[in-house]
Amino acid sequence: MTSYLGNRLVEAGVSIVQPPGGHAIYIDARAFLPHIPPTQFPGSSLAAELYIEGGVRSFEMGTLVFGKRDQDGIEQPARMDLLRMAIPRRVYTQSHIEQVIETVVSVWRRRDQVQGLELIYQAPSLRHFTARLRRVEKRVACG
Repeated sequence: MTSYLGNRLVEAGVSIVQPPGGHAIYIDARAFLPHIPPTQFPGSSLAAELYIEGGVRSFEMGTLVFGKRDQDGIEQPARMDLLRMAIPRRVYTQSHIEQVIETVVSVWRRRDQVQGLELIYQAPSLRHFTARLRRVEKRVACG
């Protein structure tokens, strides 16, 4: 099922870590949302959007988990921003996987509308467990 999911996402144009298979699909969140800089957590933005759109739970493995703020409070991004979609064995049916595909492709089609996130609270360690984020307000150009 994991290979099936990965192959269907690639067919739709979604960039994933290759080859698909094993226990999870890893979506390249920076490629999915190139307009969102790493400091605005594209992996977390995508995870939130998938949950809102279709109840699909996933896990950001990028700047929120592996990045950190330096001594001046400036966010230092992780090397990559991936979104992990784990698929436990013998838990999901084909219809579950089809619903995940539909949700990801739906968000993919309107990806330019997805907004970045800003970190408004973080714990001193393991910040991703208790972090609070909010959508970054879109700036409107005057002129």
